[in-house]
This record gives sequence, C-alpha cells and structure tokens, in this order.
Amino acid sequence: MKAVFFDMNETLLNLSLLKEQFNKYFDDQYVLKYWFTKLLHSSTVMGIMDEYKNFGELAEVALENLFNENNRTLTKETKSEILGAFRELPTYKDVRPALQWLKKNNIRVIAVSNSSLSMIEEQLTNAGIIDLFDQYYSVDAVKKYKPFKDIYQYVAKQEAIAVHDIVMVATHDWDLFGAKKAGLTTAYIQRKEELFHPLYAKADFYDTDLSALLTQVFNPVK
Repeated sequence: MKAVFFDMNETLLNLSLLKEQFNKYFDDQYVLKYWFTKLLHSSTVMGIMDEYKNFGELAEVALENLFNENNRTLTKETKSEILGAFRELPTYKDVRPALQWLKKNNIRVIAVSNSSLSMIEEQLTNAGIIDLFDQYYSVDAVKKYKPFKDIYQYVAKQEAIAVHDIVMVATHDWDLFGAKKAGLTTAYIQRKEELFHPLYAKADFYDTDLSALLTQVFNPVK
C-alpha cells in the first residue's frame, strides 16, 4: 500500500462537541444521528438524480427540517452555533499517533471528505493534524458525494496511485462499500456500537483502534 485515504467526520474527528450542541435543544440521545442520517440521505438522493449542492447547504436544510419536525424555532444564531461546532471537532486519542506512524513510514496520508475544501482545511487545522496530511480532497471536485465511486477514483488519478495500492479507512460502512466498488482496499475503524451492514461488501480489515488497524494493513500476520 502506498497511500491511506481517510474519511474525517466520526472516523478521525469525534462528534462529541456537535452532540453537546444538539443536547442544548433536544432531549433525545439519537437526535444527532437522526440529523446526520437525513443529511446523508439527501446527499445520496442528489447523487442519484445527478444534482449537486454543497454539504453545508444540505446540512442546513437537514437542520431546518429537524427543528421543524419537532416544532422548534431555529434562529440564525442557533443554526450558526450548531453548524459551527463542525469546524471545531477534536480528534480521537488514537488519531495523531497513527498518522505520525504513517508519515514516518513514508505512506501518503490523504483526507477524502464530503465536506467542502475550505471546511476540510479548517477542520484539520483546528484539530491540530493538518501537518500530518499530504493532501486533502472534497467531493466538490466531482460534484458527487461518497459513496459514489467518482471521488475515490478521481483522487487516485490525481495522486497517480493505482487503486489497488490504496486503503480507505472509515467508520461508515457505506463509505467503505463505495471505496470497495471503486477498487480500493478497505479498513473499518469501529467508533460506535453499530453493526457493519451485512448486505454491504465486507471491509478487508476491522479494529477499534486506529494504530492496530493500520498494523493489520501494513504488517499482516503471515
């Protein structure tokens, strides 16, 4: 393997800060997950219909719908406060050591996200890990969201790396399903108590710790 593609939100960045924002307005432990699911659903529908709006726009619409469904008023200030938390997400504790190991071993580290390019840069900077990335890409480049194959193949071409020399790391089974269909090796980092969808293509590697996961990928047991 010559490169690792990383999903960002929930994979590298902990959504705990965002959860705190939602908890200010909803007494429901699943409300963040519900909002995120609505957001991903709309991005998938847009892709199927060959339409495109950036992730920030879709996030706003999903948030407006969430407040409307619960008969709550969403002010501009509240919207800004909630969505602004997306820019300040901290990393999980296992992230920086794992990224440092990759850099030490001259393996390219690349972020591939549904977020806009400016959002990716801001998130990586605020999380204190932008120095550990060789490059980062947004689906804005292909105007089609993950898990459609376009972005994985586009980034591989831009980086001049064959897809079979790339591993995609994510905590989202649908993301890895898309990467697998695009020809990449896949590695699932389990960040929550959730079953990997049994009808999706299985990931090649599984673990709950990022360094351990990468050890499997690059130093497999013979």
